[in-house]
Amino acid sequence: MTAVRTRFAPSPTGYLHLGGARTALFNYLFARHNHGQFVLRIEDTDRERSTEESIRAILDALTWLKLEWDEGPYYQSQRLSLYIEHAERLLQTGHAYRCYCTQEELEAKREAALKAGRKPMYDRTCRVRTEAVPNRPYAIRFKAPTEGTTVVEDLVKGHVAFENSELDDLIIVRSDGSPTYNLCVVVDDATMRISHVIRGDDHLTNTPKQILIYRALGYPLPAFAHVPQILGPDRTRLSKRHGATSVLAYRDMGYLPDALVNYLARLGWSYGDQEIFTREELIEKFTLEHVGKSAGVYNAEKLEWLNFQYLKASPPEALAEAVKPFIAAKGYPVPGDTAWLAKMVATLQERAKTLVELVELGRFYLTDDIAIPADLARKFLKPEILPALTELRQLLAALDSWTVSSIQAAFEQVMQTFHLGLGKIAQPVRLAVTGGTVSPGIFEVLDVLGKERTLARIDRALELAPQLASTPAGAT
Repeated sequence: MTAVRTRFAPSPTGYLHLGGARTALFNYLFARHNHGQFVLRIEDTDRERSTEESIRAILDALTWLKLEWDEGPYYQSQRLSLYIEHAERLLQTGHAYRCYCTQEELEAKREAALKAGRKPMYDRTCRVRTEAVPNRPYAIRFKAPTEGTTVVEDLVKGHVAFENSELDDLIIVRSDGSPTYNLCVVVDDATMRISHVIRGDDHLTNTPKQILIYRALGYPLPAFAHVPQILGPDRTRLSKRHGATSVLAYRDMGYLPDALVNYLARLGWSYGDQEIFTREELIEKFTLEHVGKSAGVYNAEKLEWLNFQYLKASPPEALAEAVKPFIAAKGYPVPGDTAWLAKMVATLQERAKTLVELVELGRFYLTDDIAIPADLARKFLKPEILPALTELRQLLAALDSWTVSSIQAAFEQVMQTFHLGLGKIAQPVRLAVTGGTVSPGIFEVLDVLGKERTLARIDRALELAPQLASTPAGAT
C-alpha cells in the first residue's frame, strides 16, 4: 500500500467550525490508523477574506483538540509561483488557453444563456481563438473535454459519474494573475504526495474538474473520500442559529477537548453500539468503511451528556488544572494549592456537565461571600435546631484531626444526643456553609472547606439565625 498521507486544508476566512474540525479529525485518525502522515495546509489565496486572526484561531482550535500535524502548516500564499508554473505547463501542452473576454462580456453571455434556458457556462469563445490579443489582460482557462464522463470512485459515496458536457472550462488563473482554488488544490495535493483526500461532500462537484487537471498534468490520482455534512436538528445545514459552531466557543463553554473529539468522531462514523472512545481506541478502530453516507445530525444534549461522562471519569488533578481559567473568568481568586483544588473538584465532577457549571456549583468553595436567603433560614434555621447546631459547632472546634470520618463522627454524636436524623442537622449546616440546600455530601464539603472556614460560617449562621428567621416572608 502507498504510504498514507492525508491533509487538512482550511481557508482562514473565519473560525474553525464543527464541520471543519470533524474533517480534520477524520484525516488525523485515518493517518494515525495507517501509520501515515497528517499534513496541515492553510489555503489563504483569498487575499480579501483571509486574516491572521483566523489563522491563529484555526491553529489554536486544532491544538486544543490535540490534532497534532506532522508537516506544515504550509501556506498557499507562499507557493504562488508554483501554481503559475503549472498553469504555464497546461498552456504549453494544450490543456489550457488564454481567455480575453472582459467581465462585461462574460456577464452578457451568462444572461443570454439564462434567457435561453441554458446552463450559464462559458461559451468557449477564446478556446478556438488562434491569435493573442495584444495589450489586453487575460485569464487562463482549463480546457475541459466536451464528451464522455469523468468518474469518481469515492471511498464513501461509491461510484459517481459526471458528464463532461456539463463541466465548464473553469478559470485556473484570474486576469490579475492570481491562481484559483481548483488549480491550487491539485498542485498542492500532488506535490505534497497526498494519498487520500478526505473532505466534506460539498466538494464532490469539484472533484471531476480536479481529476481532469491531475490527468492533464500527468500526476497520479489520490483516493477521494467525501464525508456527509453536519446538519442541525431541523435537518438544515448546521449554522449559528443552531447554537455555537466554533470549536473555540465550546472550549470557552467548558467542554473537554477529548469529549468534543469523541462526539465529532461519532457524528458520521460508528463502531457497533459503542459511544465512548478513548483517543487510542478511535485511532485503532477508525476506517472509512464505517463512515456513513447520510448526514450527521448535531445534538447539543448528546454532546453535553458525553462531556458529563468525561468529567466524571477525569482524574481530579487534571480537572483542577483545566478549571483554573474558568475560575479566573468568574472573577474568583485562583487557588494556589492545586492539591486542595483537586479535592474540591472531586466533590463536584459527578454533578457538573461543563467546567463552567463546575465553577458555578463550587462557588461556596471559592469565595466566602455567602449569603443565606431569608426564606431558607425560616425553614432550616428555626430556633429549635440552634442548640444542636451550637453543639455541633463545639464538637467540630474540638477536633484534632479534620477528616471526613472525624466530621461524620461529630455529626453522629449530635444526632444521638438530640435524637435527630441526618437531614435535620445536615440541611442547616449545608445552608450555613454553602448558602443553599443542594451540595455534595456534607461531610466532604466541610472537609474541603477546612476547619477555620467551616466554623466561621456556622458562627455567622448562628449569629444571623434569629434575625433571618424573623424576616417577613417575601423579604430577602
